Amino acid sequence: MASSSIFVKTMRGKLNFTSLIIMFYYYYFCIFITNFKYSSATKLAPALFVFGDSLVDVGNNNHLPFTIAKADFPHNGVDFPTHKPTGRFSNGKNAADFLAEKLGLLTSPPYLSLTHTKSSNFSSGVSFASGGAGIFDGTDQLYHQSITFNKQIEYYGIVQGKLVQQLGQAEAEKLLSKSIFAIVIGSNDILGYFGSSSSSQKKKGIPQQYRMYDFGARKFVIFGVAAVGCCPSQRDRNKTDACNEAANFWASKYNKGVQSILQQYQTQLKDFKYSLFDTYTFFLNLIQQPATYGFKEEKSACCGLGNLNAKFACTPISTYCSNRSDHIFWDLYHPTEAAARLIVGTAFDGPRKYSFPVNVKQLVSV
Repeated sequence: MASSSIFVKTMRGKLNFTSLIIMFYYYYFCIFITNFKYSSATKLAPALFVFGDSLVDVGNNNHLPFTIAKADFPHNGVDFPTHKPTGRFSNGKNAADFLAEKLGLLTSPPYLSLTHTKSSNFSSGVSFASGGAGIFDGTDQLYHQSITFNKQIEYYGIVQGKLVQQLGQAEAEKLLSKSIFAIVIGSNDILGYFGSSSSSQKKKGIPQQYRMYDFGARKFVIFGVAAVGCCPSQRDRNKTDACNEAANFWASKYNKGVQSILQQYQTQLKDFKYSLFDTYTFFLNLIQQPATYGFKEEKSACCGLGNLNAKFACTPISTYCSNRSDHIFWDLYHPTEAAARLIVGTAFDGPRKYSFPVNVKQLVSV
């Protein structure tokens, strides 16, 4: 792995996208490599800890006063059990909900909601995910405020410390070692780069050395970056409504780097186990063959305004489709509940061609 001096030098000069991808690898995994009590035989894992961006945010951003990355208003949540907006960037449930369900758990509550109610019940898991977050400190500035990836891991360190106080060192380690740590991040870094000519110059902040592995995490589920160039916001930039192939190319390159680093860590770290889901390939297949998966619309967002419903985000003044289950995209960036359910279902017990080296179901049993 390159030394930090190389990255400091890179940031002082002009940042090309090759350097950006290399920095992705370094930033992601220098903080990535950093435990809870098994309580029920009916659960596949005792707890689920979620890190990432708006794809898995279940309400943390509701508590951030200055962010513009919010979804706590209609028409978001129209298909959620309560039929009310929850802060999820979806018409209903998102990937975090479905992963929890597959594990036999309730959805991990937002960390900021627990701190606001002064709750210390962390033993079933916590979600630190925040809309707008990226691997880089600075990506979040595109949305004015989010819980950065660094900050999410810092919060996890606090939770781990409280669990040790509550359960004792041995029991906390046992709990965490059997828990699942899900990471869904990277899309905002790539979309930010292609969305602004100056965004590459805004990336800053060498990550603090909060290491999940050092704090007891052993089983990781990583969702690779999807074919983000095919989301409605990127298609809308093309006169033909075609995918942004440059964005897709770098998403694919990033995913290959992630896989390489994970393989290295598995040989270097005791008890380190992971499942890497090839979101890119699966999502591209979904878009190229929508009817095979039960969808009718692969280009336009269900909720929004303008061309492809991609000129504006889903807001109370937006129009939205009557049948959300036949759309792949809910808004200009995010999948519908139906698409999220399919993605997680495939990651959980789908074929090896999408999950490496094992799927999630196999991961929890080792």
